[in-house]
Amino acid sequence: MPTDIIIRPAVKEDLNQVRRLVMELAIYEQAPEAVTATAADYASAFSQGLIHIIVAQSEAEIIGMALFYDTFSTWKGKMLYLEDFVVKEAFRNQGIGQKLFDETLSQAKKRGFKMMKWQVLDWNNKAIEFYKRNNATIESEWLNGKILFE
Repeated sequence: MPTDIIIRPAVKEDLNQVRRLVMELAIYEQAPEAVTATAADYASAFSQGLIHIIVAQSEAEIIGMALFYDTFSTWKGKMLYLEDFVVKEAFRNQGIGQKLFDETLSQAKKRGFKMMKWQVLDWNNKAIEFYKRNNATIESEWLNGKILFE
């Protein structure tokens, strides 16, 4: 792992690089056309505190990030939802993702959340194994539902 990696909260100046990472993730997930949120959408959500982001930085480059938001589980209470979690391909398998994930878990615990939740594609075996190594439960009985408003 590069020795100059800094894990820190994102600032507004990071948002363009964060959005590029989201696009890299969308390409990996074979759905780049599904990303319609604009840079202005990111800036608005970030400035309103709707989203929180932890980044991994090497020199001036953002090489990984965890983007999450607060939500509520009617069964458990306060919950953190991990929307996107990605490390640039050239920096994967170097422990950077683990550092980002650990910091995200730490933030959830510090803020009194009862649970952290996310989605993972059923074919993304590397990610599934990563989560299992972190003692995550990967559910198979719940199906996702959504309605898009265009």
